[in-house]
Amino acid sequence: MRQARRQARTDPAARNGQRHRFALPGWLWIPATAGLLFLALPVAAMALGTDWRHFGILITSPSALIALGLSLRSAAAATVLSLVFGVPLAVVLARADLPGHRLIRSLVMLPLVLPPVVGGLALLLTYGRTGLLGRWLEIAGVHIAFTTTAVVLAQTFVAMPFLVISLEGALRSGTEAYERVAATLGAGPSLVLRRITLPLVAPGLVSGLVLAFARALGEFGATLTFAGSLQGTTRTLPLEVYLQREVDPAAAVALSLVLVAVGALVVLTVGSRALGGERG
Repeated sequence: MRQARRQARTDPAARNGQRHRFALPGWLWIPATAGLLFLALPVAAMALGTDWRHFGILITSPSALIALGLSLRSAAAATVLSLVFGVPLAVVLARADLPGHRLIRSLVMLPLVLPPVVGGLALLLTYGRTGLLGRWLEIAGVHIAFTTTAVVLAQTFVAMPFLVISLEGALRSGTEAYERVAATLGAGPSLVLRRITLPLVAPGLVSGLVLAFARALGEFGATLTFAGSLQGTTRTLPLEVYLQREVDPAAAVALSLVLVAVGALVVLTVGSRALGGERG
């Protein structure tokens, strides 16, 4: 083991960050292939079960187009909110010595493991008409629950942790030396953050944004609980799929395939390199 480590340290390719392809244990291919099939077969089944003859009609119905437009707009807004609040949060978690750091980090990550319905209920108890903040917002004439704003907040609640965890990981991967050098040369904290830190972690930021957008686009449970399902106002495409599943299963499958296609397009065209697909 020590000899392997010494050889890796003296290998010019390894020092330059180049990847070597080495032989894998043969048995590893069996569970790897099974895992790939487990993830790919449901998508293939969906494609095979789609009514391709009427696909265009099914996905261009007025209700489907309204839901798709609302989903794209609300997911984009949720991604922007995740960027505005998630980047500072990730920097603070990665750099600041906070009392109760582990507890704070656990709270930030909590939406990742919460059932979405529970997240929606928590938002309703916070921003609903009789909620913790909602009652005061109601007095001020601000109504959030069961509006498009509620859709954006629900999507931000479940999506922002993806950006925070991705960016925090990038911040912990070795940018501090450059920051210290810049600080010793007289750069202030804001300048270091803007000119050194953020450019160095740009791939992690992009991957976080892609994950946040994809998660917001597919959000269902929190949106239904907190915002309801009002056509043109809160009924996003996942909710439209759920509704169509009861009355028109062929339309539900076709719209589901649209969601899969949009998500795959975002990941492949925007985030594949940042998410680790450099070997393409």
